[in-house]
Amino acid sequence: MSEQNASARRTAIVTGGGSGIGRAIVHRLAEDGFATAVLDLDAGAAERVAGEARDKGHEASAFGGVDVSDRAAVEGAVRRVRDTLGAATVLVNNAGLTGFKKFLHITDEVWDRIMAVNLNGPFYCTQAVVPDMVEAGWGRIVNISSSSAQSGQQFMTHYVASKAGLVGFTKALALELGPDGITVNTIPPGFVDTPMLRASEEKGLLGGTVGQHADRTPVRRPGRPEDIAAACGFLVSEDAGYITGQVIGVNGGRNT
Repeated sequence: MSEQNASARRTAIVTGGGSGIGRAIVHRLAEDGFATAVLDLDAGAAERVAGEARDKGHEASAFGGVDVSDRAAVEGAVRRVRDTLGAATVLVNNAGLTGFKKFLHITDEVWDRIMAVNLNGPFYCTQAVVPDMVEAGWGRIVNISSSSAQSGQQFMTHYVASKAGLVGFTKALALELGPDGITVNTIPPGFVDTPMLRASEEKGLLGGTVGQHADRTPVRRPGRPEDIAAACGFLVSEDAGYITGQVIGVNGGRNT
């Protein structure tokens, strides 16, 4: 994808941008010409990723210590992004929390925390940026959900429910914001090789190794964070202006 024209410089926010899929999305959007804000709870990780982008000559700033489940923290971060890089007209809701527990072992506290990060977080972040998008008459929102919301996954009822909620959030919001020039889509990644996935493998939570799962994937490999970033890069581009309310699976054929 070609970089934006300098006169069309836009600002993008990527939550959970300090590692894994979020890091890859930050790099893709920065390479495509967006001034990119890296939001992450881990301030050091956010600064490392923003620094990597700047070392390549791109415009990127870190906004660390941001818990997306805290509305005040989100609104404060969005104000700082506006003051530093300009009003954001691209938002990628990537920050998320995973979890493995037998259904009857899921406590209220565990359930509430998963929902707070995975569903309330996108709600808070989106409400914080939409006014600027409406004012600009242009916006792109991409929600990173999960293929488990399509297929289900044992021992992850709380996680799957939160990500399924994000799919519904996407579809409803797309209908409402379309007349304002704002598109809203969701990418449910499949089996993507990230530090989080490898940690789950080490704990024996995957029902097999990463390699065994790759052997059962039609394209015969696990996904890469860059695969998700490529789809995201398209969805926030001008070329994707007629695509909204869609679930764009990036899963190597595991879910069709």
